[in-house]
Amino acid sequence: MHQSRQDKLQLLGRLLFGVLFIIAGVRKSMAFAGSAAYMAKNGVPMAEELLVLTLILEIGGGLLLVLGWHTRLIAAVLALFVVVVTPIFHGFWTFEPALMANQLNHFIKNCAVVGGLLYIWAHGAGGISMDARAVPEFEESGDS
Repeated sequence: MHQSRQDKLQLLGRLLFGVLFIIAGVRKSMAFAGSAAYMAKNGVPMAEELLVLTLILEIGGGLLLVLGWHTRLIAAVLALFVVVVTPIFHGFWTFEPALMANQLNHFIKNCAVVGGLLYIWAHGAGGISMDARAVPEFEESGDS
């Protein structure tokens, strides 16, 4: 089966996005107590419970992006997640000037991540994905 350059680039894009979330989730899981304490310090209620959900979302969602399975739904959910957590953890306007620039960089980076996820949501997984294998007429319909 011939794969187009677009399909290969979509796979690479999904891989890079997926790895971003997988690494973030694995790092949090390896420092579970510290991650939960950081969340609580930032006003997140039920930090340990929400951290478990965060780990499932980041690691599981990242893996699903890489595989290209339910890609549009996963991209939408991850975009919403990043929109919600960004002002909580990177609200640059609440930091003292010495830390503000770093937090602004994180905030802008997360805005770019949301933009990329919205693009994936709009365009789907591409031809090299589990979504494409699940829909026999994928090539013709362009849906994933």
